[in-house]
Amino acid sequence: MASLTGLGMLKGLWVTFRHLVDTYLVDLRWGGKRYRSPEGLQDRMSYKTRGIFTVQYPEEKLPVPENFRFIPFLVHDEMEDGEIKLRCTACGMCVRVCPPQCIWITRAVDPQTNKPVNQPAEFVIEADVCMNCGLCAEFCPFDAIQMDHDYEIAVRERQQSLRYDLKKLSRPANYHAAIHPLRDRQETLERTGKKEEGAA
Repeated sequence: MASLTGLGMLKGLWVTFRHLVDTYLVDLRWGGKRYRSPEGLQDRMSYKTRGIFTVQYPEEKLPVPENFRFIPFLVHDEMEDGEIKLRCTACGMCVRVCPPQCIWITRAVDPQTNKPVNQPAEFVIEADVCMNCGLCAEFCPFDAIQMDHDYEIAVRERQQSLRYDLKKLSRPANYHAAIHPLRDRQETLERTGKKEEGAA
């Protein structure tokens, strides 16, 4: 039994030694350009890579896939007159489907008629409670809420800094199109398709 345990340790040490040797051989082949270059990063991300594949964060960052989910943000459209219009209608669907209940919405009220209007007066997400599940974005009937790719949100103080309000959450539609090109194209086709069907 002792000999089998020793054999396992030797196999583990052999794998480590092989990675060490492969790292120097590959580095010689690349001529020192394997680190801090886009090509080198792509090589280290490949499943065929040899030797070390550690990413030197924060100097190097892995590109995140399109479906990567982090803190939600609210999409706003810029109108022709320069006015910014949130897609959110304060319907509260995201609040109802949120598992940790980290979204808070207050519907705006028309000051003249004192009746509620279809826009939020306050929209708050507690980022330290959010579990990044993406259900709010999935169930939003107006494509008003989407998942962000910005994962570097560490702060020293969390009570106020991680309470995201309307100002912090609002992003333009072209930002959404840049980080989610396929999804944005699909949503645009669905919206224009619905309009065409309604017009027919």
